[in-house]
Amino acid sequence: MNFQEYPTDALMYITNRPEIVFTRGKGAWLYDNNDKRYLDFIQGWAVNSLGHCDDGMIAASDRQSRLLINPSPAYYNEPMARLASKLTALSAFDKVFFANSGAEANEGAIKLARKWGQKNKNGAFEIITFDHSFHGRTLATMSASGKPGWDTIFAPQVPGFPKADLNDIASVEKLITPRTVAVMLEPIQGEGGVLPATREFMQALRELTRRHNLLLIVDEVQTGCARTGEMFAYQLSGIEPDIMTLGKGIGGGYPLAALLATEAASVFVAGDQGGTYNGNPVMTAIGLEVVSRLSAPDFLAGVRERSAYLSQALLKLSADYDFQGERGEGLLRALLLGRDIGPQIVEQARLLEPAGLLINAARPNLLRFMPALNVTTDEIDQMIALLRQAIDQAV
Repeated sequence: MNFQEYPTDALMYITNRPEIVFTRGKGAWLYDNNDKRYLDFIQGWAVNSLGHCDDGMIAASDRQSRLLINPSPAYYNEPMARLASKLTALSAFDKVFFANSGAEANEGAIKLARKWGQKNKNGAFEIITFDHSFHGRTLATMSASGKPGWDTIFAPQVPGFPKADLNDIASVEKLITPRTVAVMLEPIQGEGGVLPATREFMQALRELTRRHNLLLIVDEVQTGCARTGEMFAYQLSGIEPDIMTLGKGIGGGYPLAALLATEAASVFVAGDQGGTYNGNPVMTAIGLEVVSRLSAPDFLAGVRERSAYLSQALLKLSADYDFQGERGEGLLRALLLGRDIGPQIVEQARLLEPAGLLINAARPNLLRFMPALNVTTDEIDQMIALLRQAIDQAV
């Protein structure tokens, strides 16, 4: 079909989209309405952990859909219980609440921290977050975010989110008051430009929050579920937070997220939290399939190996074009361009013939790479070759 034959005019405008319609995908590749294929190194913004249309995920969805789809979150179901048990066994947490998106999980984390402050800190409610952070698109999570311009876009903001500087422990400490209940951060600021919190900073933050009786919340919506080569990014620093949120990769492309907390931080009472679709058996059955495969020791080792391969390939490309290197953890990486040419490269990469390349410019001066976690070294080589073509055409 031609693009004009699709009823795209009925869709509400929220972003600029190219005039193509993706119709199918498999593994690392997407195909559009003209059957042109694209090597996908965005994968739904780090969502498709196992690539497009993974057979195991499809089988899990089919099996569960034939048994039970949604009995209501007011009742237990088996996949919900099994996935919660799996996540707590893999992590430092004791309790799990399932949600449908990362923003919803983060909203739940904010509510949980404020509830804990009511119970344990004389009503303390402020959560220290960080400049350039991204926690979602609800009013509260936008207020928690440090994305430039978001303080006015839907003003007034939800109060209670003073901003510190990533990797500057003094900037956090000076914001602590009797109103402070928690510190919340992404172990790697993805939307902010793939900016990792250092091991030393994460450890200092854990010590600081314990000293002041504050909760430490890690937003692992983008970094969790094997993205960094560990099951969860906080494990890179050898610390144990009080609350963690997961999204994106946990569902492998299906809408699933999770809020995890220690026993001591789990203070919700009946009626505090809920959701019509939360923890439904189809999504949690798929999540169980995804998490079981991602947490296998050989899989995590493979992520680390492919991460090192991608890093070296990006460093070689950077040297050839006189760029400024690369950074990241695992298979969440950025190529530092040194110039605001990212959007032009992204556009040229998509337009390449006969096959396009899908990448992202989280900032104008860098490119972000979020491939499927089972990407192959051959596909990385193909990506680098296509990227070189795009750079040559763009600059």
